[in-house]
Amino acid sequence: MSDWPLLSTVVFLPLVGALMILLVKGDSELSRRNINNVALWTTIVTFLISLLIWNQFDNASPGFQMQERADWLSATISYRMGVDGISMLFVILTTALMPAAIFASRNSINKRVKEYMIAFLVLETMMIGVFCALDMVLFYVFFEAGLIPMFIIIGVWGGQNRVYASFKFFLYTLVGSVLMLLAIMAMYWEAGTTDIVLLLAHPFSQQMQFWLWIAFFTSFAVKMPMWPFHTWLPDAHVQAPTAGSVILAGILLKMGGYGFLRFSLPMFPLASDMFAPMIFTLSVIAIIYTSLVALAQKDIKKLIAYSSVAHMGYVTMGLFTVTSQGVQGGIFQMLSHGLVSGALFLCVGVVYDRMHTREISAYGGLVNRMPVFATLFMIFTMANVGLPGTSGFVGEFLTIVGIFQVNNWVAFFATTGVILSAAYALWLYRRVVFGKMEKESLKGILDMDQREKFILVPLAVLTILFGLYPAPIQNVTAASVENLINNYQAALAAADKVAVLAQ
Repeated sequence: MSDWPLLSTVVFLPLVGALMILLVKGDSELSRRNINNVALWTTIVTFLISLLIWNQFDNASPGFQMQERADWLSATISYRMGVDGISMLFVILTTALMPAAIFASRNSINKRVKEYMIAFLVLETMMIGVFCALDMVLFYVFFEAGLIPMFIIIGVWGGQNRVYASFKFFLYTLVGSVLMLLAIMAMYWEAGTTDIVLLLAHPFSQQMQFWLWIAFFTSFAVKMPMWPFHTWLPDAHVQAPTAGSVILAGILLKMGGYGFLRFSLPMFPLASDMFAPMIFTLSVIAIIYTSLVALAQKDIKKLIAYSSVAHMGYVTMGLFTVTSQGVQGGIFQMLSHGLVSGALFLCVGVVYDRMHTREISAYGGLVNRMPVFATLFMIFTMANVGLPGTSGFVGEFLTIVGIFQVNNWVAFFATTGVILSAAYALWLYRRVVFGKMEKESLKGILDMDQREKFILVPLAVLTILFGLYPAPIQNVTAASVENLINNYQAALAAADKVAVLAQ
C-alpha cells in the first residue's frame, strides 16, 4: 500500500459514495433504505482507511508524511497533500464522527433523503481536504466549499427559522474568508509560491506579518467562533438538524483552531506574539460571558451551543501561550470537544425525536423512564464540565497550566469558567433528568433503542478512555508541537537579535 495515494482516497471516497447515491432511482422506502446504507458504508470505509493511514503514521517525525503531489493550476499552484501529527488527529476525528451523524439521521430525516446524504458526503470530502491540503489555494478551496453543503443542510432540513440561520452562517464565514483570500494572494506575490511547506520556511517581514495575521484571524476567529464573532453559532445550532449540529460543533469549529496552528503561529510568529494579549483577553471574555449566557438559556441546544464558545476560549488561550502544555492542551481540548459536544447534540436528538421540543421546561424526571439515556447523558455532561477521569479534564487542565506559565491573572479568570460550566451543565442535567416525572406527555416516553445505544456508547467509552489514558493522542502530536514551538521561539529570538544590532 506504500505507493497507493491513501490521502486522496480518504478525501475523495465520500464523493464516490455521493455519486452512487445520485444514481439511486425513486423515492420509495426501499430506495431511502438503500441511500442510507450507501452513505453509512461509505463513511465507515472512509473511517477504516483513515485508521490505516494512522497505522502507517510515524509519531516520531515532526514533518509532513504520506505526501502526494501533482501539477494543478499553472506551475506554482499544485495539488499537494500530506499530514503531520496535528492534522492526522483531525482527519481521524472527522472520519469517526461522520458514520455517527449518518446513522443518527436514519429515522429523523424522511424528506429529500438523497439530497441530504449527498450533502453530508460532499461536506466530509471538504472537511478532510482542509486537514490534508498542503497548498494554500487548495486549502482555501476546501475551506470555502465546505460552506455550501452545511448551508444547504441547515437551510433545507433545519427548524422553523432555518433560512435566517443558514444565511447568517454563510455570510459571517464568507466575509471573514474574503480577507484570507487577499492574504493568500499577498503571500504569493511576496514568496512566489502557494506551497504551505515552502511558506512555513519563508521569512515574512514584521510589518507584513502584522497585516497577514489580521487577515487570517478574521477568518479563523469567525470559524471557531471567538467572541465577539460567535453570534451566528447559536442560531445555526438551534436550527440545524441533529446530525448537522454534531458535525458543526464536532469538526467545522475546529477548522479555526487548526488554521491558527497551521498558519498564524508558524508563519507569522512575530505578529502572533504581538497579538497574544488580545487573544487572551477575548478568550477570557468568551469563557466567562458565554458561560453566563448559557445559564440563561431555555433551549437545550442553545445552551450547549454557548458552552461550545466557552470551551473554544480555552483552545485559543492555550494555543497562543505557545508552551508545550498550552498547545497540547488546546489540541486535546478540540478533539475532546469534538467527541463530547457531538455526543451531547446526539443526546438532544434522542429526546427531540420523541417529544419534538428542545425546551428545558418540557422535560424532568427522565431517569425514571430512560435510565440508559440518563447514564450516557451524565457521562457527557461530566466531560463537558471537565471532571477528572474524562477527556474534558485533560484539555482544560493542560491549557490552564500553559497559561499559568504566561500570565497568572488570565489563568485566574479562565479558571472561573470551570465553575460556571459546572453551574450551567449541572443545572441543565437536573432540570431534564432528575426529579419526579410530573408531565403527562413524558410518561409514555421510551428509553434509547439499539441504534441510539450503538451510536453513543462508543463515544462514551472514548470519552472515559482518553480521560484516563490520553497518551495515544499526545504521542501523535508531541513531535509536531515541539517543532512548532521551537521554530516559533527561534523566530522571536532572531527578531530580538536583529533589534539589538539595529540599536
